[in-house]
Amino acid sequence: MKKPSIAGGYVGRLLFVDLAALESKVKPLDEKHARLFIGGSGLACRTIYQLVDRETNPLSPESPLVFMTGPLTGTLAPSCGRYSVCAKSPLTWIWGESSAGGFFGPRLKFAGFDGVVIIGRASKPTYLYIHDGNVEFRDAVHLAGKTTFETQDIVSSEIGKTRTSIACIGQAGENLVKYACVINDGGSAAGRTGMGAVMGSKQLKAIAVQGEGKVELANEEKFAEAAREATRVVLESFTTSMYRELGTAGYAEMAEELGAMSNKYFTKGFFQGVEKIGGSAMANTILVGNNSCFACPIGHKRMIRIDSGKYTLPETYGPEYETLGSFGSNLLVDNLEGIAYANYLCNAYGMDTVSCGVTIGFAYFLYERGIIRESDVKGLRLKWGDIDTAIELVRMIANRDGLGQTLAEGVRHVAEDYDVKEYAVHVKGLEFSFQDPRAYFGMTVCYATSPRGACHMQGDMYMVDLGQAFPEIGIESTDRHSNDGKAEIAMRCQNLRALYNAMVMCQFANPTVQSICDLLTYATGYEVSMGEVNEVGDRIFNLKRAFNNRMGITREDDKLPKLILTPLTEGGTLGNVPDFDRQLREYYEHRGWDWLTGKPTKEKIEELGLPDT
Repeated sequence: MKKPSIAGGYVGRLLFVDLAALESKVKPLDEKHARLFIGGSGLACRTIYQLVDRETNPLSPESPLVFMTGPLTGTLAPSCGRYSVCAKSPLTWIWGESSAGGFFGPRLKFAGFDGVVIIGRASKPTYLYIHDGNVEFRDAVHLAGKTTFETQDIVSSEIGKTRTSIACIGQAGENLVKYACVINDGGSAAGRTGMGAVMGSKQLKAIAVQGEGKVELANEEKFAEAAREATRVVLESFTTSMYRELGTAGYAEMAEELGAMSNKYFTKGFFQGVEKIGGSAMANTILVGNNSCFACPIGHKRMIRIDSGKYTLPETYGPEYETLGSFGSNLLVDNLEGIAYANYLCNAYGMDTVSCGVTIGFAYFLYERGIIRESDVKGLRLKWGDIDTAIELVRMIANRDGLGQTLAEGVRHVAEDYDVKEYAVHVKGLEFSFQDPRAYFGMTVCYATSPRGACHMQGDMYMVDLGQAFPEIGIESTDRHSNDGKAEIAMRCQNLRALYNAMVMCQFANPTVQSICDLLTYATGYEVSMGEVNEVGDRIFNLKRAFNNRMGITREDDKLPKLILTPLTEGGTLGNVPDFDRQLREYYEHRGWDWLTGKPTKEKIEELGLPDT
């Protein structure tokens, strides 16, 4: 397998798969596109951009699904063992992307490809086996109805080789739950925007990757030095120490105190039970160890086990902070074992825990108001604090049973179904996560303008508001309840994370910006300067905005839900609400977006080298 002539860090090959014809072909990676959009979701968006339009149904055979790595994937750069999976989202009908850790991304490159572009619909359940530059189409009829855990075990035994990674869907993906996710390497989840449903629509049950290749670098010696320095900085970070000790769950109690961990479907300012479900509680009860992704020095993933009782679980992945929010504080549940069981079921069925938990919280909210009736839920009583009913709803959603048929469509659809749009907490169809903008004003425009909807990972201004800064590129921390300068800082934060999502680097790892420049320079051979970090991120972010504009998004869609802009009378946000209108107008000015249309201006497009958008 000869490597094409292309920059270091890349394999130089993309695999194009047509499931309807059961055919594949290999194309060289476009070096110009790689230079402009790096990899990950940036390069995936450039690949998909011309292939879909506003009328394209995300679950149609012609809608492409792209798995993409970055130039640092599979190297010793810290926390870069990730991949992106992207498509037009069936949940939002705009740009859809998610990413996951584990080992799938590196092993896809070791198997001989930077990415896989998939179209068509197989005539029966199928899985792909990609290895050493080749692809096999394998029958997956026997995998239909299997959980993600069962699927991985069976496919692994069929392939029979070590160092094989499998990305797959469970019953939720097969049943086209709009927030179905992709699970790989045990319990690593590409969670948000419904990429599992896109896989299910194509009758693609799994992709297995295995290979003995290596990632060639432009300057191996210099790269090794840069990787060691970046790892040193990551290891010395306070957040790394917290994540290694308590996982992301270690943030729960502080988030609750600050008012970030939204309670009772975003309507209550304080939840007393948080100390029973946070990182310390997990460490003292069900925790049995931790787990790391490829080349990750942090090791934040919690491994848990529950030996007895109705929530008995084998050793498995424990709930992360966002899951503690969605199935804990969101439902006023202080039962850690019950939350862990709900998390396990979501992983087994292959569902995003944030969208699933928030949609269930919306059902509780509507039930309390008499809008959803007992007859709608087969006699279940949706009571705050009751995890068992939530667990039953998880099962119903995954199987589209009863009310689960409606809840499987997400919050926006539920609100339309019951004619209560004013209560729906989402942006552009994506449910809110648990970094409340009433606690961190910097999250205001990040949520409103994120290319995939209400997402805290397209611009983590909550970390900036907590003190994380990159002053060399203009990202400075200010008072969390101040609106001053937040729009410009948020824009710069989004640009940085757009680059992260292209490299693809975990956002828990934060080496210096100079380290990022060095890693990209010595990996690819392209000279990447400090100024280019913002420029490349800006280009990728605006490409995704242009994609969404093609899907019909305008300024009118850049808004926050009514409940999120309602002040609370208790807790860490006490009476505080961001000045949304001011922030959005300032943001548009800094972004170079037209206030009337919500589109990047012609001058902005030309500045970034995006003429064909």
